[in-house]
Amino acid sequence: MISLFAATLAALSFTSAQAQERRPSAPQVAPPEVRAVAPALAAYTDEVLFDDLWKRAELSPRDRSIVTVAALVAGTHVRQMTGHFNRALDNGVKPRELIGIITHLAFYSGWPNAMSAVSVAKDVFAQRGIGVDQLSASATGLLALDAASEAQRAAAVQGTVGPVAPALAQYTNATLFGDLWRQPDLAPRDRSLVTIAALIASGQVDQLKFHIGRGMENGLSSIQISETITHLAFYAGWPRAMSAVPVAKAVFEAQAASETRPATEKDAALEILRGGSMPLSMGTTPNFTGTVRVASRFQRNDPARVGGETVSFEPGARTAWHSHPLGQTLIVTSGCGWVQREGGPIEDIRLGDVVLIPPNVKHWHGATNSSAMTHIAIVEALNGKSTDWMEPVSDAQYGPVIKAPGKC
Repeated sequence: MISLFAATLAALSFTSAQAQERRPSAPQVAPPEVRAVAPALAAYTDEVLFDDLWKRAELSPRDRSIVTVAALVAGTHVRQMTGHFNRALDNGVKPRELIGIITHLAFYSGWPNAMSAVSVAKDVFAQRGIGVDQLSASATGLLALDAASEAQRAAAVQGTVGPVAPALAQYTNATLFGDLWRQPDLAPRDRSLVTIAALIASGQVDQLKFHIGRGMENGLSSIQISETITHLAFYAGWPRAMSAVPVAKAVFEAQAASETRPATEKDAALEILRGGSMPLSMGTTPNFTGTVRVASRFQRNDPARVGGETVSFEPGARTAWHSHPLGQTLIVTSGCGWVQREGGPIEDIRLGDVVLIPPNVKHWHGATNSSAMTHIAIVEALNGKSTDWMEPVSDAQYGPVIKAPGKC
């Protein structure tokens, strides 16, 4: 793996001596105005970019065109699009695939960028006599996705994005991944290649780790991803390519470690449940009233007996009355909520509060009537049972609370 990155870095580090080794047979690709005004740039264009980089075998010409088109659309480099759209078609990218790339990038680079690219594609298609029959969507239905993996991803989005921007979480799960990524106009591998290229070209490295991992799941090799980074040094700039290298390195090393790690007893003793890796579920009646989401659920195996979950309540949502044979611990992670033991007052709980509920005490907890609230709930099981559920908290019991100044 180290030699792979050494090769990548070497490819990104041409010396001036190497650049001056001119190849007399290199085709002249640079436009005449570049040759007249910037002869050194013309020479690099002819001899390094097109007579060397584009001929490297680590990526096929078709893949290099996909990467280049993605970089141009992501950067709104309209003047370069006509030449590279034609080159992509010559290199085997189908017309509907080219439109698929542009449509995909509306989501990853913005609608304005995609709309600008559509105008160029329209002219290219007209010049080449490409008709609507070559652009229409395939009759094939939506592509299937791995259900378990998709459930984990959706839960992660809901858990991280949902509390802050619920509509964005909905569009992400239902439209972006539930529809766009399942469209048959691009193979999943090509869609990942487009996404990785656009993220690097835009300098968006925060999302790159996830999409490099997804790309490898979709069939991209580490060599192809490394070569994509190298290619983009020329089309997005060295700084953005260099910023992508450590992200890719971390993904490659993690992948290699997971493939070679021995399944020893010591390894098995340590288990990490990654944030968002557990499916999201909804709190159901009669145990809950209102909209309640349950995530990050865990339960230790015997002889351990502790378990827990992250529970998010929308305003007005709450548990039913219940108790726990060994008590319960609540840790509030966001918002404001209420908790009440039978016969006691309704009490405020807010971010950072820890609530210790004694064994066998009848109680309820949830959001206030004006604020959402999320808490981690931890319980222990006694003889396999952790909770005794009782009747719902009625509106009459919940509703009379008056919000005092400074309170939740």
